Amino acid sequence: MVSTTLSIVRDAMVTFPERSRELLPGLTVTAIVAAAATFLADHYQAPLMLFALLLGIAMNFLSGETRCAAGIDFSARAVLRTGVALLGVRVTFDQIAQLGWQPPVIVIVSLVVTIGVSTLLARWMRFHTLFGFLTGGATAICGASAALALSAALPAHPGKEKATTFTVIGVSALSTIAMIVYPLIAHLLDLSPAAAGLFIGGTIHDVAQVVGAGYSMSQETGDVATVVKLMRVAMLLPVIVCAAMITRAQGDGRGTRPPLLPWFAVAFVALAAFNSLGWIGSATRDVANDVSRWCLAIAMSAIGMKTQLKELAAVGLKPVILMVIETVLLACLVLGLSHWLG
Repeated sequence: MVSTTLSIVRDAMVTFPERSRELLPGLTVTAIVAAAATFLADHYQAPLMLFALLLGIAMNFLSGETRCAAGIDFSARAVLRTGVALLGVRVTFDQIAQLGWQPPVIVIVSLVVTIGVSTLLARWMRFHTLFGFLTGGATAICGASAALALSAALPAHPGKEKATTFTVIGVSALSTIAMIVYPLIAHLLDLSPAAAGLFIGGTIHDVAQVVGAGYSMSQETGDVATVVKLMRVAMLLPVIVCAAMITRAQGDGRGTRPPLLPWFAVAFVALAAFNSLGWIGSATRDVANDVSRWCLAIAMSAIGMKTQLKELAAVGLKPVILMVIETVLLACLVLGLSHWLG
């Protein structure tokens, strides 16, 4: 027992420096871009997340650089999730309760309708039915993370890997476009900060872009958008259960299953609970907010570096049309339901 423990510790001590050297170049460039974006945002009184995204896109050649690729990917995933988890210190359950019963209803209805219509459209466009389930789930829940989770849960079929790759690329590209366009739509519709947060949190695919779009408008909009988005993330659980039932029905029990809920969503809820109980002091909350802001700026820089819109051209027009329809449908559903239930 002791020898096994010592062996694990020894392996970790050997692996950690190697992993650090692998991640350092990419982490360094994303941090530099985030620092530049922070300077520009403070100097010109403009949205930090938008600056970080645009500067990252301008340097997307670095994502193909072998020395930087691992660190950029780490920033876009692990650093992002840490930043989102720390947003929990800004939220209390009283704030969630003040949103009312409408947001959960809107999230559930838009999810069911989006996946259902996507499945029917995929069949009508002569794609595999599960492709519609995959793209619809990714659009309605949490983008690339949902695509990977659902792909792992769905049964194997010809073209599954290609479908998953396209879905990840497509949903990431559309989410980036939505991050820039949807705040403009919210302004044009003269939505209140809470209504804008509901629209942004209920429609944009990936968590990073929801955070970027929400906080580019106001703190209140960002807070509401984050809470609503994490409601959508929580819907990953029942949808994965449905995917597992489909897999079981088709006799495919292979493959490992992803966690039913991402750790950052659980951490967000836990921190919100601690904050609601008054267990987090103001000084700690301020530090967590600053760390979260830096993590999100670094992650947004990495997201920009990983954005390759030209890759969509290689997959043909019909799959792109399907995902655009799903995205527009979700936006119309959220706006329509918000108006109807409001």
